Amino acid sequence: MSDPIELLIQGRAHALGPGFPVRRVLPSAKRRVVGPFIFLDHFGPMTIPPGGDGMEVRPHPHIGLATVTYLFEGGIFHRDSLGYAQAIRPGDVNWMTAGGGIAHSERTEPEMKRSGFRMHGVQTWVALPKSHEETAPSFEHVEKGKLPAWQDGGNGLRLIVGTYGGRTAPTTHFSPIFYVAAEMPAAAKIAVSPEHGERGVYVAEGSATIGDRLLAVGDLAVLKAASPAEAIAGPEGAKLMLLGGATMDGPRHIWWNFVSSSKERIEKAKADWRDGRFAKVPGDHEFIPLPER
Repeated sequence: MSDPIELLIQGRAHALGPGFPVRRVLPSAKRRVVGPFIFLDHFGPMTIPPGGDGMEVRPHPHIGLATVTYLFEGGIFHRDSLGYAQAIRPGDVNWMTAGGGIAHSERTEPEMKRSGFRMHGVQTWVALPKSHEETAPSFEHVEKGKLPAWQDGGNGLRLIVGTYGGRTAPTTHFSPIFYVAAEMPAAAKIAVSPEHGERGVYVAEGSATIGDRLLAVGDLAVLKAASPAEAIAGPEGAKLMLLGGATMDGPRHIWWNFVSSSKERIEKAKADWRDGRFAKVPGDHEFIPLPER
């Protein structure tokens, strides 16, 4: 059988702050997007001791994208310039549409800091289609009990966003997309549906084999279009993120936290953040200055 993998991307080390390392997988020099997914950060699994910092991401801006936060362990408290204040727990999803512009912060709750905790999750950015790049910003939180979940060959699957295998998540989306969390016991198999034009398989925990290739934590396998593909969990089992969707409607520029089909729009967003024209985040008065680069 031919190799179903078109490209293998390995996450690189990055830090969101002291004591909070992440693996940055997308964008990559090898490939910037998989379907509409233009950014993927994976953090953990890690143990934050009592009194540790945890996640402390001060208010910062976005345009032209939606952020998607999903946790296996731990918790994050979200605040944004629309006034939403929402804790996210494992299995839930936070979808924040930046559109024409939003600011938000992501922090560890004080009680979690005091007691210590385990943290493990993935944050992705979804580039919005040109028709929705300037849509009004919005936020939604969907609890895990409202997301489609099912068993397949001993695997536990949850559809976070989009459509997959005849199921549809209630989460907002603006273009064909799928995003599935799969928890697999040792040696379990899962076929990756060919229904979407671009597909990727990310290993968040354990290991998996696709074709003749062994994938470890931090590996993103970009699959060939329409090619049959099956992932087999390693001896310790695996947590996989299946993701992708339709090919984007043209290239995207990305600078810091801004995504757009227009370089001029990114320049405007830079000026707006530098000059204080983004709305403020109620209850969180710090901010990340515009980078000088």
